[in-house]
This record gives sequence, C-alpha cells and structure tokens, in this order.
Amino acid sequence: QVQLVESGGGLVQAGGSLRLSCAASGRTTSNYGMGWFRQAPGKEREFVAVITSGGNTYYAEDVKGRFTISRDKTKNTVYLQMNSLKPEDTAVYYCAVYYGGIIHSATSYNYWGQGTQVTVSS
Repeated sequence: QVQLVESGGGLVQAGGSLRLSCAASGRTTSNYGMGWFRQAPGKEREFVAVITSGGNTYYAEDVKGRFTISRDKTKNTVYLQMNSLKPEDTAVYYCAVYYGGIIHSATSYNYWGQGTQVTVSS
C-alpha cells in the first residue's frame, strides 16, 4: 500500500507561482513513475504531468513551458512547480503512482492522494 499526501495549494493571482508537493509513504515509489492530474468543478479529471522512474517527463500541452515536475527519490516526494498561473488552472490537483500504459489516462495510475486546491484569481 502507498499513501500519498499533496500539499502546497492555495490562492494566487494570475501570473503567480505555486509549488505542489506529494509525499508518499508506506512503500517506496522510486521504481515507479509519479503523475499529477487536476479536476476543475464540473469537468473530468485531466492529466497534467508525469515523471517516469527513469526521470523522463511529459506534460499536457496547456501547461508545457509553465509547469515543471520533479522528484526527490530520497524523500519519496514528487513536486509540481507551477509558474505563470492562469485562472483556467484553477482545480483540485492530485498526485498518483504511474504503473505504465497511456500516460494521460487516469486508468494507468493507482494510489491517488486526496488532492490540494489551487485557485487562481484574475
């Protein structure tokens, strides 16, 4: 079993930055990829970014160049640095363990965190 706890969300003005963290416990995740998804009110959960066990990173088109995913395997933690935030980035952000398969599909992930709210005001 893996427990994931996200933190770092909050209220920020458009153009601002936030850094989300996702701490894993219960079992090491260093042999797996870690991803971030988000879900806005009334919308489906959507892929944001993933970092593989080998350190390769992939991003959704609308966050590419603004968001950066990274991980510290010694701390069993993955991060999402979000810059140049826009009101449309407002959502609950979730991290999850990536087990392989289609990277932008939520079905390729397991052990979801409880989420952290990010609100970007205009």
